[in-house]
Amino acid sequence: MRVEQISAEALEKVNYDRYLLAQAVSKRVNELLNGAKPLIELPKKNMQPTEIAILEIAKDLIKVNEI
Repeated sequence: MRVEQISAEALEKVNYDRYLLAQAVSKRVNELLNGAKPLIELPKKNMQPTEIAILEIAKDLIKVNEI
């Protein structure tokens, strides 16, 4: 799946609120950097935490709630 397509799916999950998506990705990246395990099987090695977080949101594995 292409990066643009994944980003579009993730943006759809937050009702096209880019600010909310950025907050959710940031929070998940911090969790991953602090040792949390990815919720998905990584499609390729050496994925960046940001890529993992966006993919998890796009696949609806992380529910993003409005703050």
